[in-house]
Amino acid sequence: MKYTIGGLVMRKTGVLVVAMFLACPTFAASESREQKRLETCGQVFKEIMDIPDGIPKDLLNKAECVIVIPSVLKFAIGIGGDFGRGAITCRTGEHFTGRWSAPALFALEGANIGFQLGGQATDFVLLVMNPKGANSIMTSKVKLGADAAAAAGPKGRTAAADTDIVMRAEILTYSRSRGLFAGISLEGSTLRSDGSANKKLYGRDISAKEIVRQGKVGMPASGRELISLLDKQSPKNESDPVSLKE
Repeated sequence: MKYTIGGLVMRKTGVLVVAMFLACPTFAASESREQKRLETCGQVFKEIMDIPDGIPKDLLNKAECVIVIPSVLKFAIGIGGDFGRGAITCRTGEHFTGRWSAPALFALEGANIGFQLGGQATDFVLLVMNPKGANSIMTSKVKLGADAAAAAGPKGRTAAADTDIVMRAEILTYSRSRGLFAGISLEGSTLRSDGSANKKLYGRDISAKEIVRQGKVGMPASGRELISLLDKQSPKNESDPVSLKE
């Protein structure tokens, strides 16, 4: 059957498709925004892993979780407040020994980031190095340096992973700004789950812990680049098995 609208002939199926899009423009727009955020996380992580003098592979292999925050931007002149939105993924399994999980959307906020980086848009990668750090991030808003021990991550493929700073840290932090890559201190900044964004992405109220640790959602298409890259770069947790059970 055909319909004529404004002088144009449209088939019945075409009319139905148009009607569906007109009926839910808000949902379509918000969904694409959250998907784009995940896609950007994948692109940023790939670019950072391609840096020759970048994140040490042995540290990535011992990380329980990875957080990617693209383009953290300064929002207050003088005070130096910042806000960034990204995603977290953790290795699955009770003791973090499985494949990388579906991503949960996360936020990074801080009063010191802008001061350290000169107000430039900056990408961050955070490695969560033990179960204690991973579990604290999953359950509450975490202040780095107070609720979770954080340190600037060493860089370079051959950087020592057994230094005192690395061994004591629950979270190692890295930044990329103006083409430069380095470990950076984020003490005083906070990490929290972005609940409203996760609801838009997965279509229901769901916590970061349910997404990342309990596997209650499937893998969104927009998160596949990030997760497949992690599965390729670090398919196995090489942490001391005893430490994973503490």
